[in-house]
Amino acid sequence: ELARVTVLLPTRRACRTLRDAFLRLGNGEALLLPRLSPIGDVDEDELLIGNELAASDAAFEMPPALPGLRRQLLLTRLVLVKHDGTPDQAIRLALELGRLLDEVYIERLSFDGLERLVPDDFSDHWQITLDFLKILTDEWPKILAEEGAIDYVDYRNQLLEAQARAWTETPPPGPVIAAGSTGSIPATADLLKTVAWLPEGAVVLPGLDAGANDDVWQNFGPHHPQFGMARLIEHIGVDRAEVALWPADGFADDDSRAHLINAALAPVDAMAAATEALDVAPAAFDGICRLDCPSPQDEAAVIALIMRQTLEQRGRTAALVTPDRSLARRVTAELRRWRIDIDDSAGTPLGQTPPGSFLRLTARMVVDAMAPVPLLAALKQPLASCGMVTAKFRRLVRALEISILRGPRPGAGLDGLRHALGENADAFASLLVALETATKEFTDLAGNGKARFADILAAHVRMAEALSTATTSDGSQLWAGEAGEALASFAAELLHASSTLQPLAVTHYPAILDTLLAGRSVRPRYGRHPRLNIWGLLEARLQKADVMVLGGLNEGIWPPEPTGGPWMSRPMMKAFGLPPPERRIGLAAHDFAQASSSPRVFLTRAKRIEGVPTVPSRWLKRLDHLLERLDMADALHATEPWLYWARQLDEPEAPRRVAPPHPAPPLATRPRRLSV
Repeated sequence: ELARVTVLLPTRRACRTLRDAFLRLGNGEALLLPRLSPIGDVDEDELLIGNELAASDAAFEMPPALPGLRRQLLLTRLVLVKHDGTPDQAIRLALELGRLLDEVYIERLSFDGLERLVPDDFSDHWQITLDFLKILTDEWPKILAEEGAIDYVDYRNQLLEAQARAWTETPPPGPVIAAGSTGSIPATADLLKTVAWLPEGAVVLPGLDAGANDDVWQNFGPHHPQFGMARLIEHIGVDRAEVALWPADGFADDDSRAHLINAALAPVDAMAAATEALDVAPAAFDGICRLDCPSPQDEAAVIALIMRQTLEQRGRTAALVTPDRSLARRVTAELRRWRIDIDDSAGTPLGQTPPGSFLRLTARMVVDAMAPVPLLAALKQPLASCGMVTAKFRRLVRALEISILRGPRPGAGLDGLRHALGENADAFASLLVALETATKEFTDLAGNGKARFADILAAHVRMAEALSTATTSDGSQLWAGEAGEALASFAAELLHASSTLQPLAVTHYPAILDTLLAGRSVRPRYGRHPRLNIWGLLEARLQKADVMVLGGLNEGIWPPEPTGGPWMSRPMMKAFGLPPPERRIGLAAHDFAQASSSPRVFLTRAKRIEGVPTVPSRWLKRLDHLLERLDMADALHATEPWLYWARQLDEPEAPRRVAPPHPAPPLATRPRRLSV
């Protein structure tokens, strides 16, 4: 019976979480799971369709989806024709054009009438912008026709629409449950509506405030956490009073915390009514506290200590929920104090991994003609060996640095290094010959000025392989490990897609590589701690831990700044039919309300970032305001000195006196003269 059930979830991570929950409930015994399919949501980087949906007849009838990297390079080629800028600037503009395309497809709009968005009272630069957008209206459809493909979001929309039609005409034989999606994508909302009206269908709404009074429900805007829920149930065609609690143990427990959070986030016009209707039970404040830390480093140390303390209790789990990737990396580093490797759902940027950084540094080294700083940055990178024994190679590099690279800059290239070494060149002959052999092909291309991007990339990869090969290994270390595999996949995809670019100057290549690597991440497959996690906002929607830490609660981080994008002003977006930027604030508010309703919650923020004072998140201000009205201003204060404990980790027990320096070298080594 279980195998007859189909469960639709927002992300692949949610599918894995549900699978693990079945494993726990089944005590590890084998069982046939339901069919778990991710249908994607608005904030996810990779919007994916599960195998069950992708294998439908509609998937075979549609044109294939255009790969993301190839689309970016195709748009880059069009931008270079219209825009007089560098290739890396064109790649960034192409990325923004791709985002606009995705928004248009998500909202199922058309570019028809785009030229009428700029009336006479608008500034002239908006007309220039719309003229630039002819790339999408005039040129892009021709490119798609030549490629015989469609954009990925359009592909996903068509697939979801086909699935909704198929289930409407022929309902599936077993139950279908759609859980955790807010329906922020219209095609997803249509599928949820279809599921809701299936004979054995059910839609599980995450965090619907069924107890809110009508004043609250009728006054909120796009920035409110319930805005998406209201639109979804209206689209499905049900009344809020008809939505029941999920019929399972634990869902009818005391939810006083949820009532408190919802009252704090009520619209301003309905705040008084929400406060009067609020009956605050003491249980609402059990297990929740707020920690304001002086700096991001202190915040990361406190969070790491909270997570470490959680491990002292058998079986308990902890998770940090934050959109701040800098804070996530700091917490990851702090946990290594206890040799804990934690799973960060966002992964590590590929360009910051050892293989990715080595690829970037070696490109810069050659393009900058072996200048001292880029040369040493590449040769001192841990992967560098240049076909030699690694220890010998590093000794030679350090000696080369001391000999000529700490004074006046040598001449360009390896010839400049040889000339600067003079009589000492023989001592570094093996190093210079190995460098010349490894870099010759790429250096020759750089000397020619312009070349095909595919030729530049291929020469660079061969150079990086030669520079990262040690005599003690079987081959290049560049592709080893998860980061190496991800880099190999990126290089292969880029090589395949690069045929779309025209020949370009090799001097632009390092910036292009940096720009393209910026959007890639490496996520570990295994080897991370089983009870600790770092989640983004989307990953946290269907997951809970015993201890939830909501970090980075400052304005501009959580929620993010509502930016309208570079292509349209707010009035233009409204006239075109795009949702307002505040819609993302509403989604972030919904995630905050969900996560802060957990049994044990810590709300953390840094008072200063890089010395600049920060503004607490609007939700913390709302909570403070509500608690003041209830005469409970101190209700969220921590009862344990977490910040003091975190700082004590690095404080010595007592100062240790150190004797003053007393150099006494042998007479034979003491200098006899001083040149001034």
